[in-house]
Amino acid sequence: MTGTAPGTHTPLRVALVGYGLAGSVFHAPLIAATEGLTLDTIVTSNPQRQEQARAEFPDVRFAAAPDELWSRAAELDLIVIASPNKTHVPVATAALKAALPVVVDKPIAGTAAEARGLAALAEERGLLLSVFQNRRWDGDFLTVRKLLAEGELGDVWRFESRFERWRPEPKGGWRESGDPAEIGGLLYDLGSHVVDQALVLFGPAASVYAESDIRRPGAQTDDDTFIALTHTSGVRSHLYVSATAAQLGPRFRVLGSRAGYVKYGLDPQEAALRAGERPGRGWGTEPEPLWGRVGAGESPLTGGGRPVPTLPGDYPAYYAAIAKALREGGPNPVTAPEAAAALDVLEAARRSAHEGVAVKL
Repeated sequence: MTGTAPGTHTPLRVALVGYGLAGSVFHAPLIAATEGLTLDTIVTSNPQRQEQARAEFPDVRFAAAPDELWSRAAELDLIVIASPNKTHVPVATAALKAALPVVVDKPIAGTAAEARGLAALAEERGLLLSVFQNRRWDGDFLTVRKLLAEGELGDVWRFESRFERWRPEPKGGWRESGDPAEIGGLLYDLGSHVVDQALVLFGPAASVYAESDIRRPGAQTDDDTFIALTHTSGVRSHLYVSATAAQLGPRFRVLGSRAGYVKYGLDPQEAALRAGERPGRGWGTEPEPLWGRVGAGESPLTGGGRPVPTLPGDYPAYYAAIAKALREGGPNPVTAPEAAAALDVLEAARRSAHEGVAVKL
């Protein structure tokens, strides 16, 4: 993949497209915290967002639109796209055609076909194309992977994953728009995370069934969705994403032939980033009262099972891997074909919910 030659130590210059929630809370701080990367340019035409960015990154340059980047592509080493979902494909296409490696926030595209088209273009140009799936580095997810690798649960029969919130009033904006062109709604927002995690853990899905509803008055797109996957491995995944959960269920419940694992609460990294904390000593650690529990025939709510320390979450690992991929040809941490496979599932879920049928993949 194209990048700085091995052995050189000049930081890779990154242009970040978009400085809303994704750009300001996740990408900019993580890029700035990564050895070997420097945040060179932020693309936003919003004066308030420029002022916000300049306060934390005083040396950053600004551009009002992505098109301003292509004429100085030789001054950049990576484009990160954190703008609204509908812009992902056109901006990524333009960046790749300008011979620039690309990171795209999830979902990479609105359809699997578009994602595979971008993957083909990147391969043709010999460029890195990666998808920001930060939830692969949630501490609780890393803990589940460790438990499975060590055989603690035996053969997994059912995997339950919930990403639930209580937001009884719609916030508006493109994420909650009913316009299909915006690629809004929880299925493509939080659903991108829970589906990706299920596929990472248990492999491809053979069939998909979904129920998707618009619950809140004034809401325009799905805000309460359930997805059931049957994996080719035989595992069944039950995935819930909701903005209407008045009582939150466990983040994970993994049921196996030997034991189960139950874990409540969200990984702390997003809350820390939103609060202005930055990666450093003790990053991503979770207090003992929030640890999950492993047991059989016991309720974790009454102290049953044994507590399992949650591994530290590690969002910085994603951009460290990107830097290594560009400098040394290391592996792409999240590939476009992987993202396309998740989009196959999301498209099938949308069809299933609309038609009331299970969809074979």
